[in-house]
Amino acid sequence: MDGKTVFITGASAGFGAACARMFATDGNRLILTARRVDPLINLQEELSECADVHIIPLDVSDRGAVQGAVDGLPERFRAIDILINNAGLALGLEPAHQVDLDDWEKMVDTNIKGVMYCTRFVLPGMVDRNCGHIINISSTAGAWPYPGGNVYGGTKAFVTQFSRNLRCDLLGTRVRVTCIQPGMAETEFSKVRFKGNDELAAGVYKGTEPLTASDIAETVRWITSQPPHVNVNTLELMSIDQSWGPFAIHREQK
Repeated sequence: MDGKTVFITGASAGFGAACARMFATDGNRLILTARRVDPLINLQEELSECADVHIIPLDVSDRGAVQGAVDGLPERFRAIDILINNAGLALGLEPAHQVDLDDWEKMVDTNIKGVMYCTRFVLPGMVDRNCGHIINISSTAGAWPYPGGNVYGGTKAFVTQFSRNLRCDLLGTRVRVTCIQPGMAETEFSKVRFKGNDELAAGVYKGTEPLTASDIAETVRWITSQPPHVNVNTLELMSIDQSWGPFAIHREQK
C-alpha cells in the first residue's frame, strides 16, 4: 500500500472517515470529499502529520462539481489508485405510499448518481494506467428487503449490480472492482435516516453489538492488500446479532 493515492467520498464521518484514518500511513495521498466542510478540515488537520491530504467540499450528486473536482486535482493527486464510493444515505422508514418523494429523490441522486459520476470521471485514468481499484459501498439492503427499505434498498441494489457490470467492462485490464455490502453498523447513518432524532437512531442498535466504521475500514484494508491478480468481487458482512428474517405472511383476522 506504500504511496497510493486514495479518493474517498463521504469522508467527513462514518465509513469514509475510518477509511481515511486507515489509509493515512505509508506515504499514501488522500483526497477526501464530503458536503460538510468543517469535519473535512478537522480530519485534514488530524491526518496531515502522517499523510498528504487534499480536501474538497463536494456534493457527489452534482455532476459538474464532480467533474470539476477530478479535473482540478493538483498534479500529485491526479493518478488515483483507489476510489472508495462511500457517500450515501437513507432517509425515512415510511411505507412507499406515505413517503416524502423528496427523500426518494435525494437517495437516488446521492446513492446512484453520485457513484455513477465519481466512477465515470475517475475510471478513465485508471484504464489508461492499466491499474486501480474501485470500491463501492453497497448494503445488505440491496439484497435483502425490509419494510420501509423501498428506494434505499433499490439504490443499493443498483450499486451492487453496477459493480458487477463494471467488472465485465474492465475484463482484460488490471483495474479491480469490489462491492462491499455491510449490514447494521453504528455510525451517523441512522441519525441521518431519522433526520437528527437521536432517540429513534439509538433504538436501532439497542441491545446489539453492531458493526463499526473501523470494521469496514479493516475490511477495505484487507481487500486492497490482496495481490494485484486477486479481485474480491462482492463481500457481505453483518454483526453476529443480525441475520435474515422469515417470510412475512399476512393472515386475516376472522
